[in-house]
Amino acid sequence: MNAKNVMMMVFVLIVGLSVGYLVPENRPEKSKEQASNGPCTGGAKPLAWRNPMNPAITSPVFTQDEMGMNYLPICADAVAGSDVAGSVTIDATMVQNSGVRTVLAEQKTISRDIRTVGRVTFDEQRVARLHPKVDGWVEKLFVQKTGELVAKGTMLLAIYSPQLVASGEEYLLALKNWQDLKNSPFVDVREGAKRLLQSSLDRLKLLDVPEHQLREIRNSGIVPKALHIHSPFDGIVMNIGAREGSRITPETELYMVADLSRVWVQVDIYEDELPWVQLGDQAEMRLPSIPGRVFKGRLSYIYPYLDGKTRTNKVRIEFDNADLMLKPDMFATISLQTSRTINAVVVPSEAIVRTGTREQVFVQRQPGKFEPRAVELGLQAGGLVQIVSGIKAGERVVTSSQFLIDSESKLKEATAKMFDAGKQVMPEHNMESMQMGEPAVQEPESMDHSGHDMGTMQMPMEHKHEHSNMHGGDQMPASTGEAKGEKREQ
Repeated sequence: MNAKNVMMMVFVLIVGLSVGYLVPENRPEKSKEQASNGPCTGGAKPLAWRNPMNPAITSPVFTQDEMGMNYLPICADAVAGSDVAGSVTIDATMVQNSGVRTVLAEQKTISRDIRTVGRVTFDEQRVARLHPKVDGWVEKLFVQKTGELVAKGTMLLAIYSPQLVASGEEYLLALKNWQDLKNSPFVDVREGAKRLLQSSLDRLKLLDVPEHQLREIRNSGIVPKALHIHSPFDGIVMNIGAREGSRITPETELYMVADLSRVWVQVDIYEDELPWVQLGDQAEMRLPSIPGRVFKGRLSYIYPYLDGKTRTNKVRIEFDNADLMLKPDMFATISLQTSRTINAVVVPSEAIVRTGTREQVFVQRQPGKFEPRAVELGLQAGGLVQIVSGIKAGERVVTSSQFLIDSESKLKEATAKMFDAGKQVMPEHNMESMQMGEPAVQEPESMDHSGHDMGTMQMPMEHKHEHSNMHGGDQMPASTGEAKGEKREQ
């Protein structure tokens, strides 16, 4: 290493030491000295000190955090000057830099349109499940395909049943008996024959014998072998439960026929949307399978229970489907146009601060002065929230940077409570001290040992021996004691 490099290193070292000596350090002693003089207005001492990074952390005395940053003072004038606990006063420049925005609470009429999804299903009042009322066998199927359109009165199948044949024979006997006795001079005989004929006819009707077969029995005097079953209305065959030659019982579902000229759409509504929904509300439906077409319907029923898994309430909307474009199990997008409107005091939803136990807003009382206010919320619609109680129309509320104000408000509120508690406790403590006659406690002054040479002070051997005997927990070995005794004799 040459001399020039050595001279350069020495020069840099001297400059560094000079700068370190001249630049003032942020020494805790200096900060403590300023704290003792009183950093508050008029040199007053603070009520407490708070962490500059976390206002929730406070200390009764001045200190520093783990990064060496000084705690900030909490002054009594800021707490005592608040009209309401938790009120915050912020400089106008700080308000601007923090992005604090305010709006007026308004008296306004609000409504809400609900967008959700739905599923097309049958109109349960237009579905027929056909079962025989007697045991028997399927003689003939006239409609053999599911999905086939049938009109009202269409013959679906013919079944043979010994019970139907026997009932038909009874009807023919009753009919012949009535023809023989209807001109009898005895009233009881005529009435008995008439009642027998009527009861046999009613039995056939109860077994679903169609009118055209009853007419055939009366005219021909012959009981047909097979009973015909007809469609009760216009619809679509959704299911066929038996085939030709199958044995059937009353439990057998022969046909399922559904009228799809009118369908239901089941829609899920969330709990917070339920207050807006009413019977008769209009709805619009759009389907991805039928683009460009909007179906219009009406809300006809609100189910009286919730789905425990989805936490939603089902509602029913009815739609006309004359062209059969809507098919069961289709998914659709629903826009429910609710008819309910309310006139209330409303504020933007972002103005609400939810703490978990209550809802509150910050009201601007004066420029730069904000007050927390607990509110009771009502309905919500279009980004606005109804205020049931807490604020009035025309009051100005904060809509942005509320959480910065909220943290400062909680700190001020906690400090105010501590300040009030201190006022109550201090007089009682002073009265007790006066009654007991206790002197004021003074901090001991620190002793200056700079002139003493602690290294030259030696403890006498006897005192050392007594001091060792006071600690009875440890016993000296015998050999060590003998060695010390020999040393004393010498």
